[in-house]
Formats: sequence, structure tokens, C-alpha cells
Amino acid sequence: MGARREDTIDDLHAGKAKYSNIFNYPTVSWADIGAIGWLVDGAAIQNQVMLTRTSYGPYSRAMVKICKEESFHQRQGYEIILHLANGTPEQKKMAQDSLNRWWWPSLMMFGPSDKNSTHSQQSLAWKIKRQGNDELRQEFIDKTVPQAEFANLTIPDPDLKWNEERGSYDFGEIDWNEFMNVIKGNGPMNKSRIDARKAAKDNGAWVREAANAYHNKKKKRAEANQSAA
Repeated sequence: MGARREDTIDDLHAGKAKYSNIFNYPTVSWADIGAIGWLVDGAAIQNQVMLTRTSYGPYSRAMVKICKEESFHQRQGYEIILHLANGTPEQKKMAQDSLNRWWWPSLMMFGPSDKNSTHSQQSLAWKIKRQGNDELRQEFIDKTVPQAEFANLTIPDPDLKWNEERGSYDFGEIDWNEFMNVIKGNGPMNKSRIDARKAAKDNGAWVREAANAYHNKKKKRAEANQSAA
């Protein structure tokens, strides 16, 4: 809040500002577009619906609109996966491969387990968050596994099984070393993503300079006309 746009961009380039770990994984096929919509945006919605009831009013109101847009992305992504999964053997293989690669990073989007999270307890106490990371992750898994089964795809987790007593799925251990490695800037695409952002800023410098020159010229002309009057 209140930060200059230029400063936030510089913070990103310097590694001071962070962004979602999910953006540091590569997209290698058309099926990834479907998997990202279905899984990544699906995980985002799981978080964002909860945030429509956050204690911070402006954020809460913004989340209502964001959830509507994300819901479209999620439905579109799942439709792409369904078409591929029910297509040719090559297309189904693409869909399964994409699910294999995006499943675990999507679960990581909810953040570390609450017992290892730096901010979860404080956020829950202030009602910024209404649910913990573990609860949100579990709800996402319970919703998504039946969708995968409907598409005749296999969740890449040999430990995944329905727990009748809990009424939820048990699932395997998440590789938190991978998560922390990506957060620290050592993921598959971290360097490439930041290099692209730096290049965009450098290559667009002439546009900003031209816009500023035009603004100053226009301002001086207005001042001159006002003085003449």
C-alpha cells in the first residue's frame, strides 16, 4: 500500500519481492494450459473464496470479483483436460503427463503446514485468513480427486486413498525441500522469469522516456498559454 510502482518492480528484480512459487515451473505442452486452469486456478480459488470473508474490507470486496474470473479459468482448464483425456491415446498421455507435473506444485500453493508456517497463526488470529493452510489443501484434494477420476486420469500419488473415518483423502508427503528451493530462487524457471521481466523494463525504457517528454512538453505549453492570457 502506498509504494511506488517503480520501487515494486525494482524489488522484484532484486529478489526482495516474492511472487507465487507456481510461476517458476515450465509449460511444455498445450495440456499444461488445461492443467494450470484446472489445478493452479482451482487452488487459487480455494484460497480466494475464503478471503472473501477476510477482516480487511477492501481485500474482501476485491476477492469477490477475482473469484468470478478465476472460476472461468478453472472451468475452461478442466474442459481442456476432459477433451484431451477423452481424445486420442496421444492426447490422453499429454493430459496425464501434465497432471503428473502440476499436481504437487499446486498442493504447494497453499503454503507450508500450519505448524511450520511463519504467519498462519497470526493471520488466523486477526481473521485475515479464516482457514489454515492444511485445511484448505485438504479441501482442494477432496474436490479435485473425483474430477480426475471422472476424466479417467490418475493422481500421481501412490499414497492417495480414501479415509472413511475422516471422510477425506489421505495423501503422500509433499516435497517441502523443493518448495523452499523454488521460493529461494532456485526453481526450474526462476532465473528465466526474472530475466524476462528485467528485459521488458529495459526494452520499454524509451516508451517511458517519450511519454515523460510529451507530458513535460504539454505541461510547459499549457503554462505558456496561461501566462499569455
